[in-house]
Order: sequence, then structure tokens, then C-alpha cells
Amino acid sequence: MISQSIQAIPLSQYNARIRNAVAVAPDLQGQWVLAETSDVSVRRGHCYLELVEKQADTGVTVAKVGAVIWANTFASLNARFQAVTGANFGTGMKVMVRVNANFHEQYGLKLVVTDINPEFTIGDMERQRREILTRLQREGLIERNRQLPWPTVPQRIAVVSAAGAAGYGDFMNQLRNNPYGLQFYTCLFQAMMQGANTVPSVLAALQRIEEVIDLFDCVVIIRGGGATTDLNSFDNYELARRIAEFAKPVIVGIGHERDVTVLDYVAAMRVKTPTAAAEWLIGRGSDALSHLNELRHAIVTTARDLVTRSREQLAYYTSFIPAAARRIVDTGRLRLDNLTQAIPQAVSNRLASEHTRLGHTVELMQNAIAGHIERQQLRLAALTDKVTLLSPQNTLSRGYALVKRGERCVTDAAHLGTGEHIVIQMRDGSVNAQVN
Repeated sequence: MISQSIQAIPLSQYNARIRNAVAVAPDLQGQWVLAETSDVSVRRGHCYLELVEKQADTGVTVAKVGAVIWANTFASLNARFQAVTGANFGTGMKVMVRVNANFHEQYGLKLVVTDINPEFTIGDMERQRREILTRLQREGLIERNRQLPWPTVPQRIAVVSAAGAAGYGDFMNQLRNNPYGLQFYTCLFQAMMQGANTVPSVLAALQRIEEVIDLFDCVVIIRGGGATTDLNSFDNYELARRIAEFAKPVIVGIGHERDVTVLDYVAAMRVKTPTAAAEWLIGRGSDALSHLNELRHAIVTTARDLVTRSREQLAYYTSFIPAAARRIVDTGRLRLDNLTQAIPQAVSNRLASEHTRLGHTVELMQNAIAGHIERQQLRLAALTDKVTLLSPQNTLSRGYALVKRGERCVTDAAHLGTGEHIVIQMRDGSVNAQVN
């Protein structure tokens, strides 16, 4: 049973005691705190947010407290933060902030942010980037995509970008209006290029490309410039690994010239901007055209040299032919005269030799013909007996019959079709029949 002598005070008085205790505690005022921002919103110039702490390995929130940056402080702090980091103060940033603890009887505990260290935010992003690059280097992935062979002129291009983005428009305009008249065939695989869904969206686009990978020569991932922290999504291990292991060369053109992400280290080609990506592709084509022009000039020069040398040879032969022809004619005439003089005696000798040879040949032919005629007569007699024995009439006399289709004998039943008319020839006559 509670004693009637206990003295109780209103909650407001108790909270006032907490407020006073917090206000005079020296280690709760002007303290620098490491945290991550969440639910950042600006209303009437004041910045309201939550500061959270998460376990590095599990991501579980272990501490959370509401905070505010009053308007008279937020404008200058945000301007300085933007000047250093290139981004407005927002959600999802690792920050180092200086805070004063403030407890209100009605609204409870809230931290009032009085200063921000933007160098810490930049340093944290750089630390994460170094850790990812070290892991990729250890796994041998940094150079993998860069080692893939390029086609001479990459013309079939899979583009990963946001459809309405200015960077994508610049890229397409540069390709279509190139001064060389080169034709490029592009296909857009849409993805979110900013915000929390950037990584899964780009990974999904790469998966869709891989399903039709043989249709493309390379992949281009482009995004226009923006705040430095807007590009944090591209400092992602899973996305970098996917690009490093991709089966086609990947060109990355993200941000401005000053911007560098992890993807720039693993891609086959890193360019400054989407427009620079288009210029690089056009450059490959113009280099190929230049090489073709060089080959064309080389062919023309070689052909011209060959024609010139051939004309020189032709002129030489033209001047040489008359004298050579005269020598050949003179030599031929001399030889003809010698032959003319030798022909009568040579003909006489040859006729005598051939006459003797002809006599021997005639005698041999007569003997050979007589023997051949005798052998053929014997063979003819044997064949006559065989023909008589195997004649169709004798065959029919032995009870056989001949089947004819038209004027030709049929020897195989497979050669006959149903409904065909045939003639069956027997010894004493013939019969007409139909095959069924």
C-alpha cells in the first residue's frame, strides 16, 4: 500500500528538471557526433532530420535521435557543405556534426546542430571507394572488362540510361549528327540513374542486355552531371563486379570531368560525359574511315606505279620488237633455205625406208586378219547356238511368259502401278491385262 506521505510532482516539473540537467551538462553541449542522416526535410528554412547509428556488418539501427538545424544556421551550413561536397545536405549521408542537447517539457529530447564537418563526408565516401577498389583488385576484376576485344567499329550499342535524361539526349544527338555520316544502332535499356534504386535498376538493365547479348557490340552507361553525392550509387561493389565480368566491353560516361566513380576503374572505357562517350564511338568510326582512305590512296598509288612501270616496259618492248622480228625472220629464212635444199634427198630416203616397212606391215596384217577371222567365225558359231537356246520363243515354249508395258518388257513388279495396262505374251499368243 502506497504511503499518503509520498510527495509527487507534475510531469512538467519533472521534465523541467531534465531540461535543466541537460542544459548545464557540459559534455552534452558543443559535442561532435558521428552519425548518418535520415528523413531530412526543410520547412520554412529550418532543417529537420534524424541522426542514426547502424551496425556496420548488419545495418541494424543501434541509436536514433531527432535533430534540427535552425534556419539562421542552416543556410550558411548547407552552402559550405555544398561548396565542399558538391551536394546539398540530405538523407543517407555519413556526417560529423556538432550538436547541443535540448530537452523540452512538451516535445522531448532534440539535438540542435550548430556545425557540420563536410570534409568528413567526403572522406567517408573516399574510404568506401578505396575499400571497394581494393577488393576488386584482390579478386582480379579491375582489368577484366578492359581486356575484352573491341570490334573495329562498334555500331550496335546497348545504352543504359534514364529515357528523359539530358545526358541521354546529348549522347543520341551527338551520334545521329556526326560529321562522317556514320550509322549507329542503339537500344535504350531504361534505368534509374539517381537515388536509392539506382543500383538494382542498373543491374536489372544489364541482365536484360545479357539475355540478347549477341545483338550488341558494346554497352554504354551514361548519366549527366550532378552533385557529387548523387553519384554515390555508382561506388557500389555489386554493380562494379557486374560490369567487370560483363561479356561485352562497357563504356562509362557518368557525371562531369571532375567526377570519378568505382565504375570508371572497372569499365573497358571511361569517358568524361555522355557526349564524350558518343565522341569516342564516333572517333573509332572516323579512325576506321581514315584507315580505309589510307588503304584507298595506297591502292591508287600502287596501281598508278604499276601502270607507269608497265608503260615503260611496253615502250621498251615496242622499240625492241622490230629488230628482234627482223633477226627472227632472217634466221628463219636461212633455216628454210637449208631445209629446202635437204628436203629432196630426205624425202627419197624416207620413201625407200617406208616402202620396205610397208611391205613387212602388209604381210603381218594379212596373217593377223586371217587368224582373227577364223577365231571370230568359231565364236560366232558358239554365240549362234547360245542365242538359239536362249531365244524368247524357246523360253515361251518352256512355259514362261513375257510381261510388256508398251514396247518394253517389265522385269520388276515394283515398276508397275495399280491400274496400268500390260500385255502378257505366251507361246501361242498374247493377253491384255490391268494391274490391280
